[in-house]
Amino acid sequence: MRKYPVTDNDIGLIAGKCVAILGYGSQGRAQAGNLRDSGVNVIIGNRPGKSFDQAVSDGFSVMSVQNAVMRSDILAVFFPDESAAEIYAEDIAPSLKEGQCLVFAHGFNIHFGFITPPEYTDVVLVAPKGVGPMVRKLYQEGSGVPALVSVHQDHTGRALNTALGFAAGIGSARSAVLASTFRDETETDLFGEQAVICGGLPALISAAYDTLVDAGYPPELAFSECAHEVKLVVDLIYEGGFAKMHDFVSKTAGYGGITRGGRVIGEDSRKEMTTILNEIRSGEFADEWMAEKRSGSKTYTGLVEQVKKSDIETTGKTFRDLLK
Repeated sequence: MRKYPVTDNDIGLIAGKCVAILGYGSQGRAQAGNLRDSGVNVIIGNRPGKSFDQAVSDGFSVMSVQNAVMRSDILAVFFPDESAAEIYAEDIAPSLKEGQCLVFAHGFNIHFGFITPPEYTDVVLVAPKGVGPMVRKLYQEGSGVPALVSVHQDHTGRALNTALGFAAGIGSARSAVLASTFRDETETDLFGEQAVICGGLPALISAAYDTLVDAGYPPELAFSECAHEVKLVVDLIYEGGFAKMHDFVSKTAGYGGITRGGRVIGEDSRKEMTTILNEIRSGEFADEWMAEKRSGSKTYTGLVEQVKKSDIETTGKTFRDLLK
């Protein structure tokens, strides 16, 4: 991947511009704070509610989405994937002006065609690879999270510079600003969430926990071995890859893992991963998720409630209490 030679000084690429943060959730709040601390003129556009009130409490100039669009040069869209298209159509699109730049933190709505900005605007991606609180925390500590940058539409001829300046403003220049595309960012992000981070890993942990409990082992011990200790190993992988993991775990653990892991994630699992990726690439998952939103998210809400009431959740709370 190409790394842009961006530094904090490249905040100058958006000097004198008014940036509207549209949507004051986890990412919106973090990036608004970073941009303000970088000297950028930031306003907040949000619908009334808790997020609106939070932005006021944080000391920002807060207004309706429509007013923020009319007053700004750069519009950073942070509404949830499943809500962004509706809010865009109702509150953003009618007030867009020629030469404005739309910044997206995730390519979902642009890539799958739920949002189609007019040709007289710039459209860019600045996707920090970290959750909002981490984006803010690392910035305040003097570092930053890496970000992926892409240009979808360049009406003014300055779209890339705007994206790079924005990335510098949120602190990503202190880490790495990497060239990508809306397609690659969207599809790999969704796949990573589904196959590993939010899907495959929790499913693997739960299955391993159930296996030990069903075999008669204490639930708290099963939770410790299959869930709690995951962070210790993930931190090693994060810092230095699988090689560092093998440098630090016991040889018994390393040998057992390297000779048995492929039996857990075997050919059937790999085929299913390909199926999941194909569902993402074809747009099938995106359509399914948007249909779920239109139906009131009843299926999703029910599944989350099942997770919250599961045995492993109860055991996890008990185990964490034991450590206090």
